[in-house]
Amino acid sequence: MLTLYDYPRSSAAYRVRIALGLKGLDYQQHPVPLLEDAQFDSQFTRLNPNASVPVLMTKHGAISQSLAIIEYLEEAFPYPRLLPPSAHDRARCRAIAQLICCDIHPLNNLRVLNHVSQLAGEETKMTWYFHWLKRGFDALEAQLKARKTHYCCANVPTLADICLVPQLFNAHRFEFDLSPYPNLLDIEALCIEQEAFIEAHPENQP
Repeated sequence: MLTLYDYPRSSAAYRVRIALGLKGLDYQQHPVPLLEDAQFDSQFTRLNPNASVPVLMTKHGAISQSLAIIEYLEEAFPYPRLLPPSAHDRARCRAIAQLICCDIHPLNNLRVLNHVSQLAGEETKMTWYFHWLKRGFDALEAQLKARKTHYCCANVPTLADICLVPQLFNAHRFEFDLSPYPNLLDIEALCIEQEAFIEAHPENQP
C-alpha cells in the first residue's frame, strides 16, 4: 500500500494526487497540517529532512519531491502513461512541467511568501506573487497557443497538465487575473471534468 503524506492546498501534493488518480492507484493519505508546523515534527523530518510535502511512502521507502514521485509512479506503474510516446514530446512535456515546478512554484510557495511578508509586508508579498505568476503564465500561454492537442502535450492528460492545474488553482485562490490566458483556461476546463482531477482537488481532501 502506498501512503501519501500531504496537505490539501499544497500544489506539489495536489500534483501527486492527480497522478495517483490517473494511474488508478489506491493509496492511504496522511495529512500534514502545514499551518500548524507539523512538517517540522521530528517524526516527519525523519521521512523528509527538508520538512516539506509531499512524501510518498512505498514498500522500498520514502520518496520526496513531487516530480520525482510522479516519475517513480510512471516507471513503477507504466500504464496509463503520463508522458507522451516520442522522445521530443516527452522532453517538451517535462519542460512545461519544470517551468511550473521550478520557475513559478518555488518562488510562490508558502514558506517563501511568509518570508517575503515578514520582511516587507503583505502588499509586497502579493506584488511578488503576481509578478512571478505573470512571468510564468505569459511563457506558458505563448508555448501552448500553437498546440494541436486537447491538453498541453497530448489528447489525454500528461505530466504537464498535472502540474498546470494546481498552479491555476492557486491563481484563482489569490484572485489573479487569468483573462489573458485563454489556452491555459481551456486546458484547465477539460482537466477538471475528469475524475482524477476532481478527486484530487483540495476541497475534496480529508
